Amino acid sequence: MSWTDDTARAALRRVFDAAIRAADPRAMLAGHLPERPSGRVVVVGGGKSAAVMAAAVEAAWGDLPLSGLVVCPYGHAVETKQVEVVEASHPVPDAAGEAAARRMLQAVGGLSGEDLVLALISGGGSALMALPAPGLTLAQKQAVNRALLASGATIQEMNCVRRHLSAIKGGRLAAAAHPARVVTLAISDVPGDEPIVIASGPTVPDPSSFAEARGIVAHYGIDLPPEVAAHLQAAVEETPKPGDPRLARAEFRMIATPRMALQAAAAEARALGLTPLILGDALEGEAAVLGTALAGIARSAAAHGDPVPAPALLLSGGETTVTIRPGSKPGRGGRNSECLLGFALAAAGHSSLWALMGDTDGIDGSEAIAGAIATPDTLARAGGLGLDPRGMLAGHDSHSLFERLGDTVVTGPTLTNVNDFRAILIA
Repeated sequence: MSWTDDTARAALRRVFDAAIRAADPRAMLAGHLPERPSGRVVVVGGGKSAAVMAAAVEAAWGDLPLSGLVVCPYGHAVETKQVEVVEASHPVPDAAGEAAARRMLQAVGGLSGEDLVLALISGGGSALMALPAPGLTLAQKQAVNRALLASGATIQEMNCVRRHLSAIKGGRLAAAAHPARVVTLAISDVPGDEPIVIASGPTVPDPSSFAEARGIVAHYGIDLPPEVAAHLQAAVEETPKPGDPRLARAEFRMIATPRMALQAAAAEARALGLTPLILGDALEGEAAVLGTALAGIARSAAAHGDPVPAPALLLSGGETTVTIRPGSKPGRGGRNSECLLGFALAAAGHSSLWALMGDTDGIDGSEAIAGAIATPDTLARAGGLGLDPRGMLAGHDSHSLFERLGDTVVTGPTLTNVNDFRAILIA
């Protein structure tokens, strides 16, 4: 294939779309369902895929009486017949999510050993199922959540703190369902696919501790409301730990992961005549710094055929962070477009490099922009419009830059989420 700007852009969108399709629960959830129980089936859960997962359960088990509810972000609901769908706020929780989480605990209470709780868990569930621990308020959890999002903490660290401020996370939902059988169907959006990190692990044992949560808060200098600090210090009731008998009948099944999505993108790349190389599905770190590192790898491949000869596609996933300095006023951006702008600056207009970076849920940051595409002339076109890419990177205003260039990628809610997706085309 002759690589032009148009063909490179089209190829990047094709591999991105292939990655998203691979994580669509409508295509593969039914194959992961457990055997039908003799008792009741209660469906609960939360996340960006919760509603479409519930619809997929109904499609597979439509002749079976179901009850329960799931919570998804505003704009992510789909039609269901038996399982109630509630919409709530993400990434900062609201009263709707708090009420939904409380109702989930009530729905799984009083069940017998013949009953089944089917938990549908996906990325975003931590904010959507925000039920404060006794003595804490939603406003306090909202304040902590905002501080965590701006701190530069990893998703593993953020969710450790969240679990120890919650009445439902860190295995507490499964403990409330005892003695019923609990089967969790999960879509991973976290590096390493750790069950305890996905939506803060409401149905799995939690090996972390209050002491660990306090250490994370101290490390990042997070200013907590006094009541929250006192709760972490008191450490009155730990989350259920491995070996807890209340979780003995809890089973966890991973139905989609970042790795699966990258493998689907690699297959699409091969169909396009590109040699794919998956750099990893769990890359983390400061977004702009990772973008710089990826540009270095791509330039080496273009110049020397190392680590892969052109034409090629470098693929990676994971979850980067963006640290907001205290007192600063960030512009419009998300971690993927910020990583991409760091890449564009380091690629410095290299004539053979194009890249797409986006979030597989269709929302990078807090706007309906999945991500963006960088081209060999990104910096030149930005200069022609009087834009300052380096200054906009420093001001966390990457969405504004790519929007002005007409290079944003908009998918709408994809109803799935396997985290960040990065593809670099070396022509």
